[in-house]
Amino acid sequence: MKPEISLITIWTDKIEQMKSFYNQVLGFEVANDLGNYVEFKNNGVRFAICLRNVMYGYSNEYNKKAAGQSFELAFPCKNPNDVDKSFNKLIEMGATPVHEPQDMPWNQRTALFADPDGNIHEIFAEII
Repeated sequence: MKPEISLITIWTDKIEQMKSFYNQVLGFEVANDLGNYVEFKNNGVRFAICLRNVMYGYSNEYNKKAAGQSFELAFPCKNPNDVDKSFNKLIEMGATPVHEPQDMPWNQRTALFADPDGNIHEIFAEII
């Protein structure tokens, strides 16, 4: 095994809501839609969403109700002003606000929002 990530898949019970969110709100173009699995075009790591029930036959762990925040995706912005503009646009388009833009001690401006499943994601830009 190589120590590198090739694919990130978000497991969901709300495939249509999640597909719409990642496509319409975040702007990911659909590369492959099999109904229960949707892969998006992305530079670098492959990115997909998949119905949780696809994995029921492989492991009983997928039958368990997911609880808590277990991952975060971070999306870069052009500059600190873009963080504010992007945050406002995301919220207008249906993202759930979690934390408004703020300058952080590690020299980034960041903001947090959630997708329809409640997964919290970040947008950020370096403070120059």
